[in-house]
Amino acid sequence: MTRTLAAIAEEIEADWSTRGNGVNYAARPYLDAMKELISISDRYYQDNARGVVLYFLSNASSWRGETAKRIKAELRAMLAAK
Repeated sequence: MTRTLAAIAEEIEADWSTRGNGVNYAARPYLDAMKELISISDRYYQDNARGVVLYFLSNASSWRGETAKRIKAELRAMLAAK
C-alpha cells in the first residue's frame, strides 16, 4: 500500500527536525507543499506533485540517515511508478 505524500511529509519533518538544524530552508516550501498532497498525480496550485517531489529531493541532500534513505527511495519509487 502506498502512503500519502502528506503522511510521508509528516515523517520527514519529524525525523529531520530531530537532527539538529531542522529542515533545510530550500527544501521547506516543497515539504510544506507535500503536506497538502495525497498522491503523486495531485496538483498543488499550479505545480504538479511530481515536480514538488522532485524539487524536494533535489533540495534535501543535507537530510541523511537510515530514515532519509528509506523515504527518499520511497519517493523515487512513486516517481518511477507513473
